[in-house]
Amino acid sequence: MKTLDISTFDHSQLDETKMKKSESAPTDGEEFSSPDDTSFVQPAQFGTIQLRGMPIHAITRRQTARHLIDCSLKNVGGWVVTPNLDILRRYTRSSSFRNLLATSTLNVPDGMPLIWASRVKGQPLAERVNGTDLMVDVCEAAAEVGKSVFFLGGNPGSAEKAAATLEEDFPGLKVAGCHCPDFGFETDIESVEEIAAIIAAANPDFVFVGLGSPKQDVLINMLRLKLPNVWWLGVGISFSFVGGEISRAPEWAKKGGLEWFFRLIAEPRRLAKRYLLQGIPFFAVTLLVSGFERIWCRDPQGNIEDPPSEIVKPRTA
Repeated sequence: MKTLDISTFDHSQLDETKMKKSESAPTDGEEFSSPDDTSFVQPAQFGTIQLRGMPIHAITRRQTARHLIDCSLKNVGGWVVTPNLDILRRYTRSSSFRNLLATSTLNVPDGMPLIWASRVKGQPLAERVNGTDLMVDVCEAAAEVGKSVFFLGGNPGSAEKAAATLEEDFPGLKVAGCHCPDFGFETDIESVEEIAAIIAAANPDFVFVGLGSPKQDVLINMLRLKLPNVWWLGVGISFSFVGGEISRAPEWAKKGGLEWFFRLIAEPRRLAKRYLLQGIPFFAVTLLVSGFERIWCRDPQGNIEDPPSEIVKPRTA
């Protein structure tokens, strides 16, 4: 078995003959780079703010889904990251993770703590764009325009359950395929090549990757250069939510930022450290940093100036 170091993965290791998606993706004005250019750019029409150095797009859920469909109709792909508090915490602590996410196309806030921090900073984000809800929105829109979707990851069988639910909810939805990789696939070149070949053969327009962060981010980064016309969305545990394996919090709790509490009750052993020991202290510090930036990081006209990021941010058109 060939082993694979995911932190130093060389895209050339993937067999290009197994990945025959369209050779090029037309650009829409100056908004997107050529797929041959590894320095992907973010869409210029949406503003961003920085939270702890991470650029977050000020965009609504409806705008996000519409933008993805519009781009897909033009044969343009990209990568959507849905940062929550845990992803933001990892972003501040890992330079390799920051550099990995620097190539994303859209970063949309999946978590009320990010919304609250943006308000404290004085640069409020439009709304929470939850990954599960966004996946459902994209599937609904894809069914209307004849675009296809692929479900990658999740627990064994959860992708198929989610796909079946969404096909029932949105008649006409084209499910190009489902695949649950074997445990440990991310360290094996042959397994990654197999995943790439399966997706390329299915030829989807959207790929939902439910592997959790950072595993799903690393895999997307491995594959997207070879399939540049596809939209990749990291959606974490969303397959289990949509397929009914795990119940979501009620709407009032989601709007009030308490969904994490319901998840903690459902999975205390797995989530207690993340939410209680890591999340709460990090959130408190993030609010303090946001408040400091609101007070001190202003230009002479009173506008807030973001402090320089620790990495070179993707250029914008």
